[in-house]
Formats: sequence, structure tokens, C-alpha cells
Amino acid sequence: MEQGLVFDMDGLIFDTERIVKQSWDDVGENLGIPDMGEHIFHTIGFNRERREAYFRENISEDFPAEAFSEQTRRRFYEIAESEGVEIKPGVRELLKYGKQNGFKIALATSSRRAYAEQLLKDAGLYEYFDGFVFGDMVTHSKPDPEVYVRACEQIGLLPKQCTAFEDAPAGVCSAHAAGLCTCMVPDLVEPEESVRQLADYVFRSLHEAIGMLKRRINR
Repeated sequence: MEQGLVFDMDGLIFDTERIVKQSWDDVGENLGIPDMGEHIFHTIGFNRERREAYFRENISEDFPAEAFSEQTRRRFYEIAESEGVEIKPGVRELLKYGKQNGFKIALATSSRRAYAEQLLKDAGLYEYFDGFVFGDMVTHSKPDPEVYVRACEQIGLLPKQCTAFEDAPAGVCSAHAAGLCTCMVPDLVEPEESVRQLADYVFRSLHEAIGMLKRRINR
């Protein structure tokens, strides 16, 4: 039976992807790059380095990466402060269920440590986690399996002993390649059939995942 639960963060725990898209659109307009937010659909799950490489390849070789990163970060926090960052349905219940039933819980996110820790602490979720792997701790970003392999190591378990929860295709590929039981809860991007086939389960929300864990525990 699985003994560990490993969570992605943006788009799975927090409804942040829509705020990111808005911040990209706003900053892109200021920089003279229209419809910048549309690129989020191609870069969900990327860390900063891989995302900037995508921008240089698909927008411009001299894409102003530093200016864009700094301005979008400021704009994100402006929107988050004024509108709040919502926790996705079922997150708190699933984390609580995992803790009550003895699961080790880890975070496997492409986001940087300072940003991720602040969101988790502000939401009162940080203490649920036993281990963390952030985007600035790994060499290879999703869909490479490194982040999930290291997350399992953080909680002292093998990948085959853990279940991953993801919203993005790159994350599903990462968790599957690492050898975890993989659950997908699509957010902004509906998965192609090839991605769905990699997921062991596809849920509409994390509420459904609690039922899955109960069935697996009791079988």
C-alpha cells in the first residue's frame, strides 16, 4: 500500500495559474508583447530557467527575461493581495485525511522556495508537509522525474510507495516517469489522451481523491 502523498502546488493546491496568466498579460502589454498570458498554457510546470528558454525560443532571442520576471512577480503579489489566493477544492480535506491516516506528505513544485513557503504558511498548510522539493533545488525541471524522485527521498520512501497529485501534463509525465501512482486534477490545461494514459486516475477535484485513498487502504 502507498505510504506517501506527493503534491504539486500551483494549479493543484492553489488557484494561482489564473493570477499568473493575468500578471503575464499585464506585464506583457507594458513590454509591448501582446497576449503574453497565452504562453502559460505551454509552460505550466516549468521552472524559471526552462520557462525563460521557452521565451527565447518562441518569442524572441533577446526576450527581457529579468525585467519580465521581476515585473510579473510584483504584479502577481499585487493581484494576490487585492483578490486573495484561493485554495483549490478538497486540498485541506485531503491533507488532513493523509495526516490522520499516517501518510508521509511531500511537496514537489517547480516554484521557488521563498514564494512557495510564503503561500503555504499564509494558507495554514505548511505544517501538513514532512518534506519539500522546490524548483530552485533541482537541476532538471518537470517533465524530468528528478523533482518527484527527490520528494520521495525527502520522506524516506520509494516512488512505488507514493501517490502523486498533479494538474499539469508536464507534472504527470514527471511523476509517472519517477514511478509514482499518478493522479491528475486538470486545471487550465485539459490533458491530451497520451497524458491521460500516463495517469492512474483523473479526478475533477481532490475531493474524489479521498475516496480513492479510502478504497486503496481498505482493499
